[in-house]
Amino acid sequence: MNEIDTIYDVVGIGNAMVDVLAKVGDGFLTQRNLIKGCMTLVDASTAGGIYTDIIPEREVSGGSAANTVAGLASLGADCAFIGKVHDDELGQNFKRDIGAAGIDFFTPPLLEGPATGRSIVLVTPDAERSMFTYLGAATRLSETDIDENTIKAAKYTFVEGYLWDEEDSRNAVIKACEFAHLYKRKVAFTLSDKNCTIRHRPQLLEFVEKYVDVLFCNEHEIKALFATDDFYKALDLIKPMVEIAAITRNAKGSVVVNGRVKIFVEAEKIDNVVDTTGAGDLYAAGFLYGMTRERSLGTCAMIGSMAASEIITHYGARPEVSLRGFVRNRLLQYGKKA
Repeated sequence: MNEIDTIYDVVGIGNAMVDVLAKVGDGFLTQRNLIKGCMTLVDASTAGGIYTDIIPEREVSGGSAANTVAGLASLGADCAFIGKVHDDELGQNFKRDIGAAGIDFFTPPLLEGPATGRSIVLVTPDAERSMFTYLGAATRLSETDIDENTIKAAKYTFVEGYLWDEEDSRNAVIKACEFAHLYKRKVAFTLSDKNCTIRHRPQLLEFVEKYVDVLFCNEHEIKALFATDDFYKALDLIKPMVEIAAITRNAKGSVVVNGRVKIFVEAEKIDNVVDTTGAGDLYAAGFLYGMTRERSLGTCAMIGSMAASEIITHYGARPEVSLRGFVRNRLLQYGKKA
């Protein structure tokens, strides 16, 4: 990789959202026929109906790829983000929050049309999160928002799978990936969600094989990608398609696949899991941070697990402490170079 012209470690591309977090019981979901444990797209009316029935704990800037670059910035990486908001109050809050995290964000906002997107995240007593997402302005991301020089300036372009729900967003992603490979940069991609993977399985298989260098997903998503219930079969199927695949398995830790090599890394031990929202996003942040620092794949996975372990101890998908210091201390405890 030619790093002479790079000024960013990672540029993220994703749905720019504001997360509304609330605690509910399982009965809240069953009474309203709401699907537990995944992301469900809803219209503005449905999102409004759910919102009126909850007591929000927090309203924070979110979105999968945005959470990942926020985690990277907290670790000390230089990042940019591409995503679409409206020039409304939520959109201005998003821009302010991501700027405060030290992330460059230059995407022009919408001046008319749908409002800034929001995701209502309902957390049940088992710490599982169920997301009900109104994409709003995020659906207007298009090829014109992809700046060639920004992609050229980043070592890695990181993309979220949720963008596959809109044709214009998919086209924007492909344009970004073509720029990345034109300048010999790497493309990292997260499948984001099991249902999203099922909805777009043929297109995602084609995209992963053609463009993706580093794949992030969880156990359910990779099995959905290959339409199999056999996890180890899925690991073998992904081997020839990407350079590296990092697959999370909740309390079982994660598995990194690199050619014929499989690396199994234990999860960090957490006594009190509060909210799993953003765990996968922050695992990707830690892993990518390790890669930008040329750490071993095993260490990258450890850093990913450490970053994820911080996020699940509180509500919200953004770190509440400096991940740089948090991870440094954990690595030293394991006798690893910080």
